[in-house]
Amino acid sequence: MMDRLLKPLAILFGGIALAALLLATGPKVEPRAPVIVAPLVRVVEAVPVAIRLSVRAHGTVVPRTESELVPETSGRVLEVSPSLVSGGFFAKGDTLLRIDPLDYEVALEQARARLARTTSDLADARKDHERQRDLARQQATSAAQRDDAINRLAVAEASLREARALLSRAERDLERTKVLAPYDGRVRSEHVDVGQFVSRGTAIATIYAIDYAEVRLPIHDEELAYLDLPLIYDEATTPTPVPVTLRAHFAGALHEWQGEVVRTEGELDPRTRMVIVVARVAAPYAKAKGRPPFAVGLFVEAEISGTRSEEIVVLPRSALRGDDRVLIVDSDDRLRFRAVDVLRVVGDEVFVRSGLEAGERVCVSPLEGAVDGMLVRAPGRTPSPAQGGVRGLAPSGGASKPSVAKGTSETSQAGLEDRQS
Repeated sequence: MMDRLLKPLAILFGGIALAALLLATGPKVEPRAPVIVAPLVRVVEAVPVAIRLSVRAHGTVVPRTESELVPETSGRVLEVSPSLVSGGFFAKGDTLLRIDPLDYEVALEQARARLARTTSDLADARKDHERQRDLARQQATSAAQRDDAINRLAVAEASLREARALLSRAERDLERTKVLAPYDGRVRSEHVDVGQFVSRGTAIATIYAIDYAEVRLPIHDEELAYLDLPLIYDEATTPTPVPVTLRAHFAGALHEWQGEVVRTEGELDPRTRMVIVVARVAAPYAKAKGRPPFAVGLFVEAEISGTRSEEIVVLPRSALRGDDRVLIVDSDDRLRFRAVDVLRVVGDEVFVRSGLEAGERVCVSPLEGAVDGMLVRAPGRTPSPAQGGVRGLAPSGGASKPSVAKGTSETSQAGLEDRQS
């Protein structure tokens, strides 16, 4: 009976002794403060550079001069030039259309005959007038006869002037049976053919000049601050042409043309607050190796060269916090809010006019709950013990992150070099 009671007690005390032995000989746990890992951020270096601003717009190519081709005589069409078709090219002075000249040749002969008759009548009237003057000196004629001679002379002179005018018109009408091209151009559309009767003043085709092509570019009034356009009339000053680069996709490739802004249209649109800027390209259909013509109807993107600005820092759009603040990473790797003067925001880029010093690091990583003085880890710097991380090891991702930030800075710098004049 005693043995059955002592065995469980022996096992219990043996277990307690073994647990005490294990606790006495096991490793000791030292309490440590929790390690706070500072967030890793991407930065770009502030590099002030000189840039030339530009404004982008879109528009459609239109001809500078467009006309309705109208015959100035009526008649049946005898001949139509092969160039007088939609899309056809012609040179100034080319005969585009010929009208039957028979009626106008007859009218010309009649005018010549009338001129000959009135010339003869004038000669007779002058002789009669001279005779009446001689008789008047001899007092052998009456006053009525002298007046009749003067009147016949005046009528003969007027008839001669009229005959000359009719002859000139007959010659001009005969010349106008040939419709000549008023300038080097191209046919937009035509509706005339051989054998058709055309009437004076009725349009038979639409043509346009090919010496220049123009593009109407709508620009918001705020964008005008970045362009040097001739907005104010000054008779004594010749406006300096503003360069513009025009781009369009054609036949599966991107092509460029160089032009100039020549004028702005008369008024600001009160609804859209847009002003129309007109860009011009010379010789749009001239042959160019590897480039299509600057054809009418082509939809293009225009980049208008603007004013030049000095000491501008260009940052990614992600660097801007709110409207006019950025985050600076100071020498102690702490964030500092900084108010800056933003010149312009275009797409993914921010142009900062002032507020940043050369060499300062600007945070471009999105940070929620960022506060002034917050500790961060910037690429390319060894973290201090206060920044956290495993002892003796670089922070997670520390070997690859510097290349990302450096690449960001190099990309921004390359973009700046392209914008410098």
